Amino acid sequence: MSKALTKTDYHFPNQKSVYHGKVRDVYNINDEKLVMVATDRISAFDVVLPEGIPYKGQMLNQIAAKFLDATQDICPNWKLATPDPMVTVGVMCEGFPIEMIVRGYLCGSAWRAYKSGIREICGVRLPEGMRENEKFPTPIITPTTKAEMGLHDEDISKEEILERGLATPEEYATLEKYTLALFERGTQMAAERGLILVDTKYEFGKHNEQIYLMDEIHTPDSSRYFYLDTYQEHFEKTLPQRQLSKEFVREWLMANGFQGKEGQQVPAMTPEIVGSISDRYIELYEHITGETFVKAATDNLSARIEENVTAFLAE
Repeated sequence: MSKALTKTDYHFPNQKSVYHGKVRDVYNINDEKLVMVATDRISAFDVVLPEGIPYKGQMLNQIAAKFLDATQDICPNWKLATPDPMVTVGVMCEGFPIEMIVRGYLCGSAWRAYKSGIREICGVRLPEGMRENEKFPTPIITPTTKAEMGLHDEDISKEEILERGLATPEEYATLEKYTLALFERGTQMAAERGLILVDTKYEFGKHNEQIYLMDEIHTPDSSRYFYLDTYQEHFEKTLPQRQLSKEFVREWLMANGFQGKEGQQVPAMTPEIVGSISDRYIELYEHITGETFVKAATDNLSARIEENVTAFLAE
């Protein structure tokens, strides 16, 4: 069976520190560059699951790289190169402590809030009489704070962001402009693939006093997609939408009695389950990009990454 990369511990030239996130490991090179390794770890309900998913890191890294390249005319982004199928190297930015979440449709947590009677999210007024999965008249931005590890992100309004000095009025205006333009481009690209980009999130930072797009973009881990051809019929009949996201992993966990609550055990992840999740991610990749997924060799993942990144940093 193909191997999965679940842990990294590199010592690259001029490395100053490393941050191990839920899925990505980020190496600081001399406070100038970041080496972001997309591992094969998978998380759901804020829990990292015990087994890695072969090729997941490669897929997410390559989807993000494709969309970063396809949107660099809209705003500058952090990417310099992808020296390995699982790695992006980029410029180091000072990140804004907020995530710009943009929604084109009323679903997920926004729908749950709406259903409970709430009509304002992050300072944005929502129209009366909306239904689940209904398209908003225009996309809305519902930012969250970027929480420390182990804590949940919290909704925040534009007014609170400015009051707390998390961004200046000029910076926030640029963040809003970039967010809506990126979402529009992502929506166009999704439509060409027979998909609807429902909602997504963007992270921004500053490099040389200029605002840059950071991290991943339009991957199924950070975005929700519906299938375009069945959207209207499912909406009219109030049927669940066909989704292209990692929702299927959450559904499998819930069907096996796990939602990340205290005392609950992650169900056994057999080789068959791991293989089927990997296959679904490959489907996601090919549908989103329109390209055939080419599996990179997995016999010695860790050494391959170290060699490729070290060679790039020496250039």
